Amino acid sequence: MSDHKYGLQAGQYELLDNIWFKLRGVEKNNGSSGSWELRLQFIESHMLLLIASGRGWITVDGRYLELRAGTAFVCTSGQLIEAFHEASGERGLYAVRFDVFAQPQTSEWQSHNEPLPPILRFPIEGEIVVSSIIEWTALCEAMSHSLQSENRLQRMRGQIQFYELLHSLLQAGKRVTDTDSEVALERAKLYMEQHYREELTIELLAKEAGISSRHFIRLFKQAYGWSAIEYLARYRIRQAQELMKLNTEYQLKDIASYVGYQDELYFRRKFKKITGTPPAAFMKNAKKKVVAYHANMIGHLLALYITPHAAPGDHPWTEYYRRKYGAHSVLPLAQNEDMRIEQIRSTNPDYIIGLKEYTSAEAGKKLEGLALTYLMPWLEHDWRMQLKLLGQWLDKSSEAEAWLDQYERKSRAVREQVKKGWGKERLLIARISGQAIHILGSRSLGEVFYEDLKLLPASGVIPHQPEQQWTREELMRTDADRLLLIIEDDVKAERAWQELRESKEWGMVKAVRNRRIDQLPSYPWTEYTAFTQDLVLDEVLKLWRNRT
Repeated sequence: MSDHKYGLQAGQYELLDNIWFKLRGVEKNNGSSGSWELRLQFIESHMLLLIASGRGWITVDGRYLELRAGTAFVCTSGQLIEAFHEASGERGLYAVRFDVFAQPQTSEWQSHNEPLPPILRFPIEGEIVVSSIIEWTALCEAMSHSLQSENRLQRMRGQIQFYELLHSLLQAGKRVTDTDSEVALERAKLYMEQHYREELTIELLAKEAGISSRHFIRLFKQAYGWSAIEYLARYRIRQAQELMKLNTEYQLKDIASYVGYQDELYFRRKFKKITGTPPAAFMKNAKKKVVAYHANMIGHLLALYITPHAAPGDHPWTEYYRRKYGAHSVLPLAQNEDMRIEQIRSTNPDYIIGLKEYTSAEAGKKLEGLALTYLMPWLEHDWRMQLKLLGQWLDKSSEAEAWLDQYERKSRAVREQVKKGWGKERLLIARISGQAIHILGSRSLGEVFYEDLKLLPASGVIPHQPEQQWTREELMRTDADRLLLIIEDDVKAERAWQELRESKEWGMVKAVRNRRIDQLPSYPWTEYTAFTQDLVLDEVLKLWRNRT
C-alpha cells in the first residue's frame, strides 16, 4: 500500500524504513495536577504534546502558538522550547519524549550510493489534528503504566504501544492550517526544509502557504531577507556542508545530487557563491582536526561551518550543540588544565584555538608544541573582528566574509520589521546573577538590539558599555516599554527573581504592567560569538509575542 493511501505527502516519510524510535518517558498533567510548565530550553529528545483538555501556549524557536484541546504538537530535538498548560478535566495534557535513530544502511541505500541525512528529524512537526483523542489518550495512559512496571516485558510492551501511537499519528494526523501570513510563511519554509531535495517552484510553495504567488514572493523576502529561491539554495548548500563534514568518501557529484542539484558544475558555482570557497577546498578543510581550547570559540567555529574535534565538556550548551549539529564525535575536554592538554595530545590535532587572556604562558607553550595554535586577543575586538581574525588564521576568510554578509542582510530585514512594530519603544535587557542585577549593553546580545537593530535603550542604559550594575530600586523606576530578562541558573538568582515578582512595586513597572516582559535562559544567550548573535537576531521578532 502506498503512502498516499495513508493520506501522506509524497516523499515525506521516505526514511521510515531506515529509522527507529525509542520512547523515553510520558508525563501527565490533569485537573488534579494544576498547571504544567516547561522552562525555556533546547530540548534533547523529540517531544509530542497531546492536549486532551485545557489550554495553554508553546514557543518553538521563539514562535508563539496556542495549545488547544483536541490537538497535538510535535517538537524536534534541538529546538528551543517553552510551554505552559492549565489543565481542566481528567485527561489534561500528555508530554511524550522520544528519540529517533538511524538504522544501519540497507542494500537499497547502498545501491543508490546515497548517504543517510546527518541529522535525523521526525517526518512531521508542529500542530497536528488528532483523529481520535480517546484512542490517543488511552495509548498514552497505557504507555505510562508500562514504563513504570518493574517487568521488562511490560516495559517492552510500552515501546510497542508507542509505535502504535506513532502509526496513528502518521496515518491520520494532519497539519493545522492558519491564515496568519507569518504562520503561512513558516509553513512554506518548513516544507522547503523537508523537501529541499525535490524540485520546488514558487507556485508550489505559495500553494503550501495558502496565498498567491505574487503575495508569497513579496512577504517571504520581507520576512527573511532572502527570496524563497535564494533561501532554498542556501539551505541546500548547508545540508551539503553537513555531509561534507562527515568522515566518508562521498563524491561531490553524489552530494550535489542528494541535496537537489543534478548539474555538478552548477552546484560548484552555487556553493562558492554562497560560502565564498570552492566545495573541494571545503571538503579538504573539513577533514582537519580543530580543537576549541575554550568554550567561547565554539560559536565562531559554527559560523565557519567547522565542527571542533574537541571542546570543553563542561560548557552549558555542549549537549545542545552535539544534537543540533550531529557532532557526537566531539571529544569533551576536562576542566583540569593538565588533563585537558593530555587529552589534546592524544588526538593529534591540526589546529588549536583559544583565548589569549585566559591561557597561561606555560599552557600556551605546551599547546604550541602539540599543533599550530592561535590564542585570540578576545577582549580587544568585537565579535565581528574575532570571526574575521579566526577566518584569516584558519584560511577561511571567504567563509567569514560570506557569513557576515548574510548576517548584515538578515539584520536589515529584521530592522525594517522592528521599525514598523516597535516605533519609539524603549528596551531594557537585565541579567539577574546571584543577588546582582546587571544591565547589558555592548559585548552581549545588547549589541543586536541597540547597534544592529537601532532600538532605543531605556533611560540610564549606556549601550556602548558592556555592563552596568543596578539596584533593585533603579530597576523598579525604569521607563522601559519592553523588558528582556536573563535569569542565571542558580539558587540565589532564582530566589531574587521570585522575590522581585512577588513584590508590590514590580506590578507597577511600565513593561510589567503592559505585559511586555519576556525571559531567556543564560545559555547560550550570554555567549558573545557570531553564532549566538545570529541566534538572537532570529528570535527578536518572536519575543514578547501575544503577551498583551
